[in-house]
Amino acid sequence: MAIEKQKLILISGVVLGVVAILMTKMYLDQQKQEAQAQAKKTLAKIQANQSVVLVAKQDIASGSVIEANMLESSIVPNQFIQPQAATSIERVLGMITLAPISKSEQISLSKLSKARRESGGSSLASNTPAGKRAISIAVDNMASLSGMVRPGDYVDVIATLQVPVQGADGQISSQVAVVPLFQNVLVLAVGQNTGFTAGATSRYSEKEAPSSGGGGLITLALASQEANLIAFVQEQGKMRLTLRSPADASVEPVVPASWETLFQYIMPQQKSAEVKEAPAAPVVDTTEYVEVFRGLNKEKVSLIK
Repeated sequence: MAIEKQKLILISGVVLGVVAILMTKMYLDQQKQEAQAQAKKTLAKIQANQSVVLVAKQDIASGSVIEANMLESSIVPNQFIQPQAATSIERVLGMITLAPISKSEQISLSKLSKARRESGGSSLASNTPAGKRAISIAVDNMASLSGMVRPGDYVDVIATLQVPVQGADGQISSQVAVVPLFQNVLVLAVGQNTGFTAGATSRYSEKEAPSSGGGGLITLALASQEANLIAFVQEQGKMRLTLRSPADASVEPVVPASWETLFQYIMPQQKSAEVKEAPAAPVVDTTEYVEVFRGLNKEKVSLIK
């Protein structure tokens, strides 16, 4: 009996030790998960207060043509980002510096000119990036944009179209919708104006190139498939441009605008009215009863026909 009792005590001790180890492991795993979650929150907070900008890898002299090997990306706190700091290499390649830029200095668009180094840099063909196609479109709000959009600007293209919609009864009808087509598109020309000459100042300064007529057209740089799509859309509806900030090269998903999305944006808390079912007709009991007194108790007895 004593041996069996010792075995029982030994087994109980082993079981309790295993349980203690498992509980300790669970506690450590929980603490690790909480620490990782806290670290993620801290990192997300830090990232929200920082942005990626372009800085110079070397000293760049005034009048130099910007090339990719001169630049690198750097993470900078938002409060230390300079005005018009460039964030996209594609935006500044081929541009000429108007002032010296020191190593590790942020690349500011105010120190750059859109001029090209080719002698024919003002021609439309020489300004068209490799892999892109120049296509001219008639813009619906040309009268207002002609005084603001310049060659070298970046825009978003949206179109107003009649979109087919299938109703609840299965019938196909059309509905007006504003559809986002392309974002961050380079403007090559406004009318016949293809931009600055080699001696022009920065297009971000107050001095601007003179405008020239061209039949109310804006020429964009698009990929081959994008050019085909915009040519198709141009035959179906009207197009508009929205002007982007020189320092903004982000592309984000945009929901097409319609009456439904408009009301959802204006009244996000407003729920659509639910169709209420008609109340069921009350059930009429046609059974006949007779009252029977049994002492002080009264009962209703149905008459079966």
